[in-house]
Amino acid sequence: MIVIENDWLMVNIDRHGAEVRKVMHKKNGLDYMWTGDEAYWGRVSPVLFPIVGRLKEDQYQLNGQTYKMSQHGFLRDVEFEVAEQTSTTVSFVYESLGTHVHVYPYDFTAKIQYCLKENSLIVQWQILNVNKEEMYFSIGAHPAFKTPLEENEAIKDYQVNLTPAPNKSVMEYELENSLIHEKGIVTNLSTIPLSSSLFAHDALIYSNIDKVTLESKQSGHGVEVMFQGFPFVGIWSKYMETDGTIAPFVCIEPWYGMADTYDSTGNLKEKFGVNKLGAGETFQAEYIMKFN
Repeated sequence: MIVIENDWLMVNIDRHGAEVRKVMHKKNGLDYMWTGDEAYWGRVSPVLFPIVGRLKEDQYQLNGQTYKMSQHGFLRDVEFEVAEQTSTTVSFVYESLGTHVHVYPYDFTAKIQYCLKENSLIVQWQILNVNKEEMYFSIGAHPAFKTPLEENEAIKDYQVNLTPAPNKSVMEYELENSLIHEKGIVTNLSTIPLSSSLFAHDALIYSNIDKVTLESKQSGHGVEVMFQGFPFVGIWSKYMETDGTIAPFVCIEPWYGMADTYDSTGNLKEKFGVNKLGAGETFQAEYIMKFN
């Protein structure tokens, strides 16, 4: 486990998936990340690549061939190398080197950097296309935050606030059998109170949001996830159908891409929200988690 820290935060990051496993706030004593309890969901903050969400029939077509790939792709399950580390920053790198061609016919180099600045963790992604042709992919974050943060609180004490990108329309989407449908343009982005039934129909998904805040109405503690320029965001917790409750975490997921639409052709080049990267080019994106 790799540890970086400053006067505000101590962060534990696993080489497996370059996944943040723990964020401890030194000034208020709170541990902000989900524990990864497999009784609910065994991950904490996986990086989703080269797809986000589920493919229609768990497969796609590219250049006349069909490939099988499970939800969210495979990058979350590879071992990264530490390329560089200081007390407050660490960079991870993974070179595919033909390992995944049976499910994804492109080679790539993925770099993930974490950097602390006061009470914020800055996450930077780089995807290098090492092929001699264009490469199609999606990438997303999936951090899960402990909710409630304190023992004397409950889910109902928390709320979510959405900050839209300026001068853009916000589209809301819904999932049906893990596939995307447009729900409609959102004209009034009101505060969303957390409740046991909020995620009964899976994630809340929006386009053109720049920031999502999850906070306690009682203590004011919580997290701001800032991701200017990302096209989509998902907000999710695991709904427990047996007793009508939700798991004790909430995920805030900035995405470049999303699940297949219900009318998807299955062609990766035509996939809704897919990114295209020229030969030798590098995709870069950054988001910030601020722990209050």
